[in-house]
Amino acid sequence: MKLLNIGCGPHFHPAWTNLDYVSTSTEVMEWDIRKGLPFPSQSFDACYSSHVLEHITKSEVPKLLLEIYRVLKPGGIARIIVPDFERAAKDYLATLDQVLSDGGESDENYEWLVIEIIDQSVRHFPGGEMAKYFRNTGRGNDEFVITRAGLEAETVIRQARGALPAPPRRKLIEKFHSKRPAWFINEARRKTAGWLVWLVAGRAAAIAFNEGLFRCSGEIHQWVYDRYSLGKALREAGFYEPRVCTAESSLIPGFAAYGLDIQGGRVRKPDSLFMEAVKPLVTKIRDQQEKP
Repeated sequence: MKLLNIGCGPHFHPAWTNLDYVSTSTEVMEWDIRKGLPFPSQSFDACYSSHVLEHITKSEVPKLLLEIYRVLKPGGIARIIVPDFERAAKDYLATLDQVLSDGGESDENYEWLVIEIIDQSVRHFPGGEMAKYFRNTGRGNDEFVITRAGLEAETVIRQARGALPAPPRRKLIEKFHSKRPAWFINEARRKTAGWLVWLVAGRAAAIAFNEGLFRCSGEIHQWVYDRYSLGKALREAGFYEPRVCTAESSLIPGFAAYGLDIQGGRVRKPDSLFMEAVKPLVTKIRDQQEKP
């Protein structure tokens, strides 16, 4: 099978064609998915995208889903994973009732759920309140947070508690060599523009300018999805039978063996909505048009 992993980050498998905005490995092709997908029509048997849709604007999502539809063969499978807004909202309401009835004993859980729902949409610095919460050693609800936020959160929390060694600090020379010439050019342009804004409009405007650049960096969540809205978006792109599945189940043969949603027998992103849909065997005329 030909398999495409869109927006893979550090989670990829060599059996797949792996695509991301910034390549972290020779196994990963660097590409901006907002420009479409750089493959001919009907090239892949399955497309997988985990926690990507929420990072692009609501208007860009239909375009990406149409591109996924285009590059899939008839009968191909789209597997899309996003944060599950429905579950988070229900758990928030249940925890709100609990904290009001137990005199504040559930306060830490309540605080986490508020952060989980809104922080990645409103933050104005890397990591936001979520990273600060992970590193707060005075909390007593680590297990609650880990069951929701998953393996990556567990690593940060355990490092903060001293249960795992802290990540090694990279030397300045290593950081320098890891950056590409384009990065240095863009960074110089950003700093120059920031200084010009400061000189012309003052400190507050310069802070707002830098926050605006951060919010366009790709870290921010641009929208939220549930089983209704994601299913509707998939149907509008031409897919049929969108269905909610689990991290363990998939129409993609042998999917669990790739270790993309399950790692070490555990769900990597337990706060997720997992959905799959199928491209019809009889497709529309647009699928026959090759993208240059």
